[in-house]
Amino acid sequence: MIRLPNPLRGVVFDLDGTLVDNMPFHVEAFARFALRHGLPPLDATLRGRLDGKRNRDIFPILFGRPLDDVTFHGYEDEKEGLYRELSRGGLRPLRGLLPLLDALPERGIAAAVATSAPALNVVHTLAELGLAARLSTVVRSDEVAHGKPAPDVFIETARRLGVPPSACLAFEDAPAGVMAAQAAGMICVALTTSFGPEAFPIHGARPDACVADFEPILAALAAESATGSRVASPGRRRSQ
Repeated sequence: MIRLPNPLRGVVFDLDGTLVDNMPFHVEAFARFALRHGLPPLDATLRGRLDGKRNRDIFPILFGRPLDDVTFHGYEDEKEGLYRELSRGGLRPLRGLLPLLDALPERGIAAAVATSAPALNVVHTLAELGLAARLSTVVRSDEVAHGKPAPDVFIETARRLGVPPSACLAFEDAPAGVMAAQAAGMICVALTTSFGPEAFPIHGARPDACVADFEPILAALAAESATGSRVASPGRRRSQ
C-alpha cells in the first residue's frame, strides 16, 4: 500500500526517467559520446553511481580528471545535444502522469520539478511532453550548492512551493535522487523505468515504495478521497 504524507501539500517530480521514460535516449547519446572520446561503456554499475547526479559531478568521474569550465561545458553541450536530437518527437508522458497532474489542483496540491538536467534539456523535455505550462516551477541542481544525493534541490523546491518538505511526496528514478529526496525529509516513491526495485538497495537507496508508473498513485489518491481522510505517513518506514 502506498502511503501519502499527512497532509499532502506538494508533489515533486524528477524529470528524466520520471515524467518520461527517456533514459534509452540518454543511454544512446552517451554511447555515441563515449565512442567519440574513447570512454568505457556506461554499464549498470556505473549508472547506479552516476544516474541522477548533475553533469558537473558526472563528467570529471567519466574522464578521470578535473575539468575546467570551458572543457566541461563543451562536453555537456555535445552529449546533451545528442540527447535532444535523438529524443525529438519521441517523448511521451509516463502512464498515469497526465491524470495525476489533473487530480492535484482540485485537491489543493502544488506540483514542481526538481532535476539534475541542464537548462536546455529541461526546456526541451517539458516542451516535447507538452507540460511546460503545467509544471512551471522547476528547480535545477545547478542552481543550488550541492547536487543529488545531497538534499539541496528538494529543499529549495519545497521552499519555492511554500510547503514543508515533510508535506511533499517525491518521485525519482535513480538511487541518488531517492537519497536526496529522503534526506530533505520527503517520502519518496521510485519509478522503475531506469532501475528495478532490487537495484536501489544495492546502491544505498531504499525508496518508500516502487512503482512502474503513476497508476498506483492515482489509486492511492482515489482511496483517500473515498475514505475522506489520508493514511498517516509512515515517517521513515521504507518498503522492503
